[in-house]
Amino acid sequence: MTFSKRFPRDVPGSAYPKWEETLLTAAEENAEEARARQRNVEVMKECIEDAKSLAQEKDLKPFETSVVNLAIALFEKRASHVVYFKEQKAKEKFDASAV
Repeated sequence: MTFSKRFPRDVPGSAYPKWEETLLTAAEENAEEARARQRNVEVMKECIEDAKSLAQEKDLKPFETSVVNLAIALFEKRASHVVYFKEQKAKEKFDASAV
């Protein structure tokens, strides 16, 4: 099942927009999932480094499990969801179709 998102398009002379559905192809959807995965790996690496810094700053024992637990907590707050990337791609397609 492909990803779809509905966007409002203004209708001249009407106070109500016309809602149009934008579909991603399987290739576009897979590309956005790969992009989200790559970004999440980058964010996790940043979170691990931040967790190490926090542990050192607060004189915590730098046990790997503590650093990983801190990193996971940070990651959960920062990580983007795959749906965000798919919605962004669908919006790009929708905006391009208006031109």
